[in-house]
Order: sequence, then structure tokens, then C-alpha cells
Amino acid sequence: MIESRITSKAQTTIPLAVRRALNLREGDKVQYQIENGRVVLTRAVETDDPFAGFDEWATESDARAYADF
Repeated sequence: MIESRITSKAQTTIPLAVRRALNLREGDKVQYQIENGRVVLTRAVETDDPFAGFDEWATESDARAYADF
């Protein structure tokens, strides 16, 4: 089990073993997903699509409505 401590400002350092496993470097972004009381940390995929993270807008009608943006 790998641990890190939360500071008074709610910050933490991602442990080296985790950074290596995800190939994280300075400036990289990470994503958090909450699943059944657990948090899954993944390396964020860079995209030019400003709506890429909004799954609730992933319907066909939304794609048509925002096609020109």
C-alpha cells in the first residue's frame, strides 16, 4: 500500500512509485474518478475538445447541436 499525507491546504504529493507507474512529469494533468467509495487516479489525456470531460453531453443530439463550436 502506498500512502501520502494531506496538508492543511488539502494538498498531497503523488508518490514516486505512482508517478513512475503513470509516467507523470511536471506539468502533466491527472484525473480523479470516484467509484464505490474509492478514487481512481489516472493520467489525463490532453485534448482540444473543451467538452471532452462532460459525459452528460455525449448524446447524438448534443454532438449535432455543438458541431460548429
